[in-house]
Amino acid sequence: MITAGTRLGRYEIRSKIGEGGMGEVYLAQDTKLDRKVALKILPAEFREDSERVARFLREAQAASGLNHPNICTIHEINDESDLTFIAMEYIDGKMLAEKIKGDRFDLAQTLDIALQITDALAEAHARGIVHRDIKPSNIMVNGRGQIKILDFGLAKKTVAESEAETQQFLSQAGTILGTASYMSPEQARGQALDARTDVWSFGVVLYEMVTGERPFVGETTSDLLAAILKNEPEDVCKFNNEIPAELGRIVLKMLRKARDERFKNAKDLYADLKELQKHLEVAAARGVTMWPGAAHGFSVGVQAVVEARNSIAVLPFTNMSADAQNEYFCDGLAEELLNALAKIKDLKVAARTSAFS
Repeated sequence: MITAGTRLGRYEIRSKIGEGGMGEVYLAQDTKLDRKVALKILPAEFREDSERVARFLREAQAASGLNHPNICTIHEINDESDLTFIAMEYIDGKMLAEKIKGDRFDLAQTLDIALQITDALAEAHARGIVHRDIKPSNIMVNGRGQIKILDFGLAKKTVAESEAETQQFLSQAGTILGTASYMSPEQARGQALDARTDVWSFGVVLYEMVTGERPFVGETTSDLLAAILKNEPEDVCKFNNEIPAELGRIVLKMLRKARDERFKNAKDLYADLKELQKHLEVAAARGVTMWPGAAHGFSVGVQAVVEARNSIAVLPFTNMSADAQNEYFCDGLAEELLNALAKIKDLKVAARTSAFS
């Protein structure tokens, strides 16, 4: 353990604030920029292990390429002295794991947190990066309710390298990377991974947030992995009759065994969560009750809200002129109208494909 007052270059250690498989984390003061930072330091006994060093450096490289308000910022990496460490943004807050144990999230908080996490993952997925270790202890919540995703130590570039290369680079014999409770079926089997494994892992986190329980349990790691591979999770609405059925549908879709049946990436998941949030906000503004306690209560409530909203569809335009070259104006005019109408608050605009079908 490094004592308070120790200087590591421009950083002065204040206190130890955490520890994980990838190293110890210390609060430090950046004496040049006069700011608090978190230093993740690779333990001395691991510095001779080339694989651990590679994984450690990999975290900094993966995260430093992402610029998003819900992803922890990497300031610097040092691997040239006796100590190998990453200097990163210091986040004054709590792990989501702590909040799940101690707090009861209301629906608005749950959706706000879920949307922040999903937006951050969407940014990573858009850049070809899969986190592969999403879990409550890798997610922090600061005092303003802002989310920060940590620890890209298992992240990989989906395009840059094959899964076989990644497993050879990252895995020890008999070791499965990631935390077992949040592993996707394909991760548990050691198969190739893509963005849908993060969707699954976050599905487990979201399930835990809304129910207080994990969807898959086992007395041993083997039992747990067997449950992930074979058992179906209970409907979240059975744990809490205030949970909208639509949220239950989203969570269960995230936890489909066959990844082709899940959301294909975090962007698609974000769209469904955002639509749910909008429906709830409209319902609250109009004083619509969501029928808690009924398995399909939210579906009925949302239907009532949707029917009550002003809505419009733009139908295809027909070229009535004798000049066939004007045909392209038809689609262009409809598209312009759709885009303009979509900007009007509280107006539901039918999707172009729906209106044209």
